[in-house]
Amino acid sequence: MTGPAVPFREIVLKVHSRCDLACDHCYVYEHADQSWRTRPKTVSDDVISKTAQRLAEHAKTHALPSVSVILHGGEPLLAGPARLRRVCEEFGSALSGVADLDLRIHTNGLQLSPRYLDLFDEFDVKVGISLDGDRAANDRHRRFADGRSSHPLVLKAVELLRQERYRHLNLGLLCTIDIENDPHAVLDALVALDPPLIDFLLPHATWDDPPPRPDKSPTAYAQWLLAVFDRWQEEGGPVPVRLFSSVLSTLSGGPSLTESLGLAPTDLVVVETDGQLEQVDSLKSAYEGAAATGFDVFSHSFDDVAAHPGVQARQLGLAGVSETCRRCPVVRSCGGGLYTHRYRSANDFDNPSVYCADLEALVRGIQERTSASTVSPALADRRELAAEQHDLTRTLLAGLHEALDGRGGARWDEAWGLAGVLESSPEGAAGLDRVLAHAYTRTWLLDVLEGLHAERPEAVGQALRLPAYVAAAAVRSGLDLEVPADYRDGRLFLPTLGELRVAGPGGAGRLLVRAAGGGFAVREGSGAERIVPAGGDGPGWLPVRYVTAEGAPRLAIEDLDPYRDCFESPAAHRLDPAGAEAWSEAVGRAWELLERAAPGQAADAAETLTTLTPLVAGRNTARPHGHGAVGLVLAGGTRELAPALLRGLRRARLRALLDVTDLYALDGAWEYRLPWERNTKVPFSGLLAGTYERVGLSFLVPGFMDGVPEALDMMDGAAEPTVGGMRLLRSLREEVRGVQGTSGMNILRNAVDHEPAR
Repeated sequence: MTGPAVPFREIVLKVHSRCDLACDHCYVYEHADQSWRTRPKTVSDDVISKTAQRLAEHAKTHALPSVSVILHGGEPLLAGPARLRRVCEEFGSALSGVADLDLRIHTNGLQLSPRYLDLFDEFDVKVGISLDGDRAANDRHRRFADGRSSHPLVLKAVELLRQERYRHLNLGLLCTIDIENDPHAVLDALVALDPPLIDFLLPHATWDDPPPRPDKSPTAYAQWLLAVFDRWQEEGGPVPVRLFSSVLSTLSGGPSLTESLGLAPTDLVVVETDGQLEQVDSLKSAYEGAAATGFDVFSHSFDDVAAHPGVQARQLGLAGVSETCRRCPVVRSCGGGLYTHRYRSANDFDNPSVYCADLEALVRGIQERTSASTVSPALADRRELAAEQHDLTRTLLAGLHEALDGRGGARWDEAWGLAGVLESSPEGAAGLDRVLAHAYTRTWLLDVLEGLHAERPEAVGQALRLPAYVAAAAVRSGLDLEVPADYRDGRLFLPTLGELRVAGPGGAGRLLVRAAGGGFAVREGSGAERIVPAGGDGPGWLPVRYVTAEGAPRLAIEDLDPYRDCFESPAAHRLDPAGAEAWSEAVGRAWELLERAAPGQAADAAETLTTLTPLVAGRNTARPHGHGAVGLVLAGGTRELAPALLRGLRRARLRALLDVTDLYALDGAWEYRLPWERNTKVPFSGLLAGTYERVGLSFLVPGFMDGVPEALDMMDGAAEPTVGGMRLLRSLREEVRGVQGTSGMNILRNAVDHEPAR
């Protein structure tokens, strides 16, 4: 499986193939690939010149704004200052006017001196040094061949790089993990050197040659790293740690910051001292020749390497990881682990990482430790909010599948399998997405999960509504897929489509449902097939109807879904045709008023609101539901309905945000007196909800801004808000500043309200 080649933005140039240390965990000398023995010790002038030329051609072809060149080994400083100067000059000259050049060198530091650093200062070469912690930790592996410690010389190099005149060249420290080292001592030793960055690296290993686990724990490396993370957090994150930053970034929906984690395609190529072009160097841990491409800088371009199957395999993102990884909920963060660590001789790289359990435990551990302070992008982008809501629904569905643990029997398994068939095509996936995005799908899922947890006997039967959801998705997809679905009490409800009345009360059976000519066809057993027009009335067919008023968005009037009764007021029964028409007209008038008085909120609602559910006056127990639904009591005229619609929108959005991110913690530990109701005290959640609602309604309702600034000041000074909560408070202050006088209120006062809803 291949795709368009991703251009290389980074090359590793091996300037010297030997080393002055004898580290027993080195992938170059101690692992499977021993090709270093046949290579020249030092890179030649011809290789340097040709590599610089190839990189400049590549950057120009792909219009790359910048490229990185990492000088590596062996130990690159063994090449000597003159050879390194030649490298800097050649690449600087070749890339001049083509792309910015970022030069770096990774070294063990033993040879580092002012002579080298003055050279690096001249060409702005950044320096990264390998150091595994304190002396005890470092000397466990990083020794001279005769067993002498390298630690004092490395510290000398680090201190030299910390001098004011060289500090700008400091890339930071690279630390290879050994779980027998004290994690706190390692972190403390590294932090004491005040590096700009610490990069913790898992020791290279494969399924054929797994990492050492002295205590046999499958998560020993995760526990070691989490001990470091806890110490790092306790100290306030004194130094950036790339591994932790990457996990936190991906948990917030951002990119991976390291090749070791995440699904970003590889953009790196290695040039050996003899000019051979190879894949990422860590592959030498897998087997002899694993990194080889058969290409060299003299006969091949970097585009040739980018098209190599081995390189392309690491550019497929999620499609490039194993099936186990694709099913794993943390794959966005771990990315299946470093490609090398997936190797097993029986099936090459089509495996999870040999550190799979560690990576999952690490991601989950960091997520648990930081969930209260992770800012969701949904706070700033309504499209992100919709996407996160959809992900949450899918996660709940997967959780239900796991919680059933086979109790759903053949009917659940059949529907689950057919959902997988739908997922395999764009049309089917779109249809399934549409049905899962239905607001009351969430209510069903949560109700069933709660029932299973409470061991309610009817919960498994409620779960078996899944076939109806799959059938509705198949109809929406238009695919020629027949889905069995059960009707109960004489009725089959197809979410987002409508209700089919098949038999009298108490009747039960099974129908076969398929898409047919803009509607769908049903038949029972070997009986005759019946065509149902999905959008229109038919015998026994009650379709979902929509708001049809001119200017209003096309909103579903949901008065059929069995799970719609989840608002503070009870859900109305099925509206008769006149009632549905009156509802549509009333909502249209309210929407027109909303667009005039609060155009920003109307525009937001038009993109996020999908469903209106008619309610009747009274008290009801509210339950969770998905994004996009509002329940309304249709009483009074436009002046009453417009604020009710806006109130519902505000409540729905805040609830949706709380579904996907933590806005506050320790709710209930303190109480706050409401500025607009001095005798009422509420927890932080109540103060936030009231303020959020009042800010929105202030566009329409006179006096609703009263007390809002005071409430915002209270919340700004409160202990409960998380980083995400503070972000929301800032956006509320921006909304307050956007309220334009009383124009909206005047519009509301002048609204025609003598037309009560019929």
